[in-house]
Formats: sequence, structure tokens, C-alpha cells
Amino acid sequence: MPKITFVEADGREHVLDAAPGQSVMQVAIENDVRGILADCGGCCSCATCHCYVDEAWARRFAPASVEEAELVSYAFDPLPNSRLSCQLLLQPEHDGIVIRLPKRQI
Repeated sequence: MPKITFVEADGREHVLDAAPGQSVMQVAIENDVRGILADCGGCCSCATCHCYVDEAWARRFAPASVEEAELVSYAFDPLPNSRLSCQLLLQPEHDGIVIRLPKRQI
């Protein structure tokens, strides 16, 4: 079972267990992590689950789709490592991943 660390904008950390196949967004929502709103419920149709994938982990996921990249461009403060957490499916090899949360969501 992979462990995931969410780091809120204020530095507060949450280390949580995730089931393989679960999205980063699902783990955040199920554990009341502040900073992930997920208004569309994970349908890749908003940018309210915007997050920053720690640089060491960014290449361990498939690249963002055209749709995801477009939505990320509408998020507040996008960076090169910005992703939508609903599109990041966790697997055992993601154990220890660090996800940073933006200061605000749209």
C-alpha cells in the first residue's frame, strides 16, 4: 500500500495510506486534506484539484493529456510540475510520493 505525503501551503504535512489504483485526489478527499476541492469529482473538467508533484516523482506518472494540460493552465500559480490530482493514479511504486498543495484553488 503506497504512502503519500501531502504538504499544505503552510507546511503542514499529512502522511496517508493509499490503495493501488486510487487517485491522489481521492486520497485527499477521503482524508479531508485541505487544499483539494475536487468540484468535478475527478472527471478532469475543472482545475480545483491542482497540485504540484514533487520533482523527484514527476516522471513516474504518464504525461498530462492535452485536456489536463489545458485545465492546469487555468489554475492559480501553475508550475512545470503542476498536475490535476484526479489524473494521478497511485501504484505500489509511488510509495513515498510527495504532493504539494497550492495556496489557493479556483
